[in-house]
Amino acid sequence: MTSSFFVPRVHFTRQGYYSARMAKAKAAAPKEKKAAAPKKPRKVKPEAGSVGLTVDEIANSSPSADSTKLGKLIEDAGGHVLASYREPFGGYWVSLAALPLDKVKPTPYQRELSKAHADRLATVIPKVGRFLDPVIAVPDDEGGFISPNGMHRLSALASLGARSVVALVMPEPEIAFRILALNTEKAHNLKDKAIEVIRMARAIAADPKKKGKSETDVAFELEQASLVTIGICYEKNARFSGGAYNSVVSKCETWSTDPMEKSLKLREQHADKLLELDEAVSAAVVRLKESGFTSGYLKPIVVARVNPLRFLKPGKEDAPPDFDKTIDKMIEGAKKFDPSKIRAQDVAIAAAVGGGEE
Repeated sequence: MTSSFFVPRVHFTRQGYYSARMAKAKAAAPKEKKAAAPKKPRKVKPEAGSVGLTVDEIANSSPSADSTKLGKLIEDAGGHVLASYREPFGGYWVSLAALPLDKVKPTPYQRELSKAHADRLATVIPKVGRFLDPVIAVPDDEGGFISPNGMHRLSALASLGARSVVALVMPEPEIAFRILALNTEKAHNLKDKAIEVIRMARAIAADPKKKGKSETDVAFELEQASLVTIGICYEKNARFSGGAYNSVVSKCETWSTDPMEKSLKLREQHADKLLELDEAVSAAVVRLKESGFTSGYLKPIVVARVNPLRFLKPGKEDAPPDFDKTIDKMIEGAKKFDPSKIRAQDVAIAAAVGGGEE
């Protein structure tokens, strides 16, 4: 919109004024060149057939001392080594073994059993008439074995009355943590993964052999620092809506270099603050419902409105936002949340995009 008065060669707007001379001067001004971002080194793709062992190296290797010791553990548990070989990628020794079913248990720190999934497996195995999918197992400290990826198969076999299970057994107990990060037996949701991660973190903190280990040391196994905090929230409140807060927490939490026992205390404090936020957000959702809104996406709407990071676009070199300051602002915003500022189309958009309340 222009003004109601006229000055030659000068244009007035609500934002100010400009002239043809000003436009020319701006166009003629030298533009500052932005420094080019350093290029990332291109990952070199290995040549085909250049990695790992050849078939002859796999077949003709002599068992290592660890492999021989593992064989003794298998025999002592009432099992039998069917074959020992070096796996083809890293060359580590693996024993294919038949083990008594009651000697193999799931790792204590993985997610809860899905009865529906175990029941499906128990239905499929008899139809095939064969068990063709060995579980992975490592020795425990009680003369048996634990499996990081076979919980549902073990449960299905037990329900079918099976007496034994075939397993790929490795001598390194720490491999169980790494395999959990790659577990594809049943897809994780956020709750499952977070609970699994906090159980791993607590197991590491309680293990005298791993004293001094930090989150940074086991970052691959834990996957995301935010999962430790969210996992504690699920421990304290099984109905916690982790999906609503995951994007905020993942931007604020970073790996700690402190021993796990110490860093868990900080995560506990962060979890308590996150649960306080959830209470404030839940109260805001109640106010929305009292104003006539009915939707399963009200909590994500409130979180999005009080999230101070929603417009933040940090650079790669910027420090992550401070967790306490960010959550404190969100708690304050949730307590002041005004339902009258929410429109019906906001709810419709949230439903179309999808929210995370799991």
